[in-house]
Amino acid sequence: MHNAALEDLGLSAQGWRYQRLPIPPDRFAATVRALPGAGFRGINVTIPHKEAALALADEATPTARAVGAANTLTFDSGAIHAENSDVEGLLRALPPEHDPRGRTALVLGAGGAARAVLYALLSAGARDVAVHNRTAARAERMVQDLQGGRVVATPVPADLIVNATSVGLVGVKALPLPADVLTAGSCVVDMVYSNTETALLKAARGRGARTVDGLEILVAQGAASLERWTGRSAPRDTMGRAARDTD
Repeated sequence: MHNAALEDLGLSAQGWRYQRLPIPPDRFAATVRALPGAGFRGINVTIPHKEAALALADEATPTARAVGAANTLTFDSGAIHAENSDVEGLLRALPPEHDPRGRTALVLGAGGAARAVLYALLSAGARDVAVHNRTAARAERMVQDLQGGRVVATPVPADLIVNATSVGLVGVKALPLPADVLTAGSCVVDMVYSNTETALLKAARGRGARTVDGLEILVAQGAASLERWTGRSAPRDTMGRAARDTD
């Protein structure tokens, strides 16, 4: 999707391109430090490198610091700048009528993705954010670290529900919460990246909820990264089409 965007912006003709770089954890720091000299403007970082990316950076946004992980590094004048665009990606992907401000929310999970989700909802002004995780102690730590939200023993109905767990992946019929928690008029987000509707989103849509899939968030966070590197507005429609054409 990034290469489609670079082509759309006319930057491919100037030598810009996006490529995959598999890096083992023990080579991460040395490899990243060498990339600016090789002509790289920035990189996206995925697991298992997000915490290492933050630790490596010379500068980091308050968002990356609060979440405790970075998924976007930008190289500028010899410095490495860290950002977590997962937060911006989620907020950009939400329909305007489901702006979190003043609303209730439920976050499922307590891993890295859930930390970004909780921070995003709190920073956007959600009125009440419930957090449910299989291991309550981990959820308690996350809530304490981010100084917001409350842990619940069982999922509760909310205006906005975000699944940041692997439960309910494509082809799996299990849901990460009881179906009766899904209500008409709510917005249900599944962070899973897939061209196929997950069991959770299918159930939510069947109950009259608005749904947002992981690819919409992927495109939104990718657009945020691209804009940091190029200084240009990202063509999100072009990126969205490319993402869905290449599952």
